[in-house]
This record gives sequence, structure tokens and C-alpha cells, in this order.
Amino acid sequence: MTTSSSVSLLGRRAVLALGLTVLLSACGFHLRGSNGSFMLPFATMYIGLPETSPLAIDLKRYIRAIGSTEVVDTKDGADAILDVLSDPERNRTKTILSLNSNGRVSEYQLGYSINFRVLDKAGNQLLAPTTISLNRPITFNESQVLAKETEEAQLYRDMRNDLVQQIMRRLAAIKPVLPAMSVAPVAPVTPVVPAPRQ
Repeated sequence: MTTSSSVSLLGRRAVLALGLTVLLSACGFHLRGSNGSFMLPFATMYIGLPETSPLAIDLKRYIRAIGSTEVVDTKDGADAILDVLSDPERNRTKTILSLNSNGRVSEYQLGYSINFRVLDKAGNQLLAPTTISLNRPITFNESQVLAKETEEAQLYRDMRNDLVQQIMRRLAAIKPVLPAMSVAPVAPVTPVVPAPRQ
């Protein structure tokens, strides 16, 4: 009797777990880092970052992996232009967050930010200037300098991956501006007055 009740309980839990999984996936939930796809509303896109920028490389790789949008090398052939107003590689920061009892640094705060906007081929703004800023704390120990440099590089890579995800989320939310439709003038309607009966 104990065996059948434990099997029954196990079966209920399995059904409950399966049901929750179906519900979460149906609402669009993705675990962090599971690379939920973003469909972009553009056929072609230009990324306004230097070719050697790590963020540009990661962003282009992500867009190409989706497959619905082609990344082009010039603004001329692009349906959308990611116009970067401040290069994130130049905006990386490292500030002192706390000191130990001897007055030496015990913790830093790393920062990574980008300011960008999105334009269409006619120069119309599809997304107003947007700033994404990320910060991560990192402890510091003078006796582990090499290990801390490696950890710092990894934190910057993680922040760059977060930036790519957040940029993609904003790009996917853009609703392209439709061209204004020309409407033919409509002739005024004159009321028809019935003729008087005789």
C-alpha cells in the first residue's frame, strides 16, 4: 500500500511539474541565459560600432543567429540603423566602492554603459536615445591580483552579454513607422431632395 501511494504522489508531482513548465513556456518565460529569441522587425540592420568592438561582434553574431535580419556593412542599405551615441568600451568604469581598516581598497564597482538610438533609412527616429547602464561589485585582495584581474574580465564579459540581451529586447519592441498613405480627395456629398408629388 505504501508503494502505490508513493507512486501516486510521484505521478501527481510529475504532472504538476509538467503543467507548470507548459504554462511558463506558453507565457514566454525564459531562464536567464537561455537565449530567448527576439524577432526583429527589420529585414536589414546596420550596427554603428567599430568592427573590432567586442559588443559589436557579439551583437552581430546574435542577430545573424536569429536569421530573420541581415546585418549590413553600410548605412545605405539598412532598414534600421543602431546609432551608438557613446561607445561602451570607452565608458567602462572601475570605481572604489569600499576600503578596509588599513585604508586599502577592498571592493570596486565595475560599470558598463551604452547610449544609443535607432533610426530608419529615412533618418526617422524609431527608438529615442536610450541608455543602458550595468554595475557589478568585485572584491579586491592584493595577494590575488591575477585572479582578480581574471574575475574582472569575466564580469565585463557578463555585463556585455547582458547589454546584448537588453539591446535585443529593445530592438524587438520597436514598431516600424509605416509610410504615410496618400488619400484621394473625396467629392462632397450633396443631399438628394425628393421632387414634390403632384
